Amino acid sequence: QVQLVESGGGLVQAGGSLRLSCAASGRTFSAYVMGWFRQAPGKEREFVAAVSWGGGTTYYTDSVKGRFTVSRDNAKNTVYLQMNSLKPEDTAVYYCAAARKASYSGSLYDYWGQGTQVTVSS
Repeated sequence: QVQLVESGGGLVQAGGSLRLSCAASGRTFSAYVMGWFRQAPGKEREFVAAVSWGGGTTYYTDSVKGRFTVSRDNAKNTVYLQMNSLKPEDTAVYYCAAARKASYSGSLYDYWGQGTQVTVSS
């Protein structure tokens, strides 16, 4: 079992920044690819970003490329999502998740956090 707890969400104005954190406990953190997903009201959950086991490879959905950066610190069992130049359309509940291998599909992630709300005002 892996327990994931997100933090760092909040209300920010368009153009601002937030850094989300996801702390993991349980099984070996470094054995998992870590992903970030988001779900806006009335919309399906979507992939945002992911980082490989060692942090050397990252993946992003097109809408956040150049604005968001995913990273991890295996010594701290924590994955981060630095979000810059935020837009109102980034408003959503953001979830971190753990998978055995990298995927853009949420169905392949085994463990999920409870989510943290990000609201971007215009």
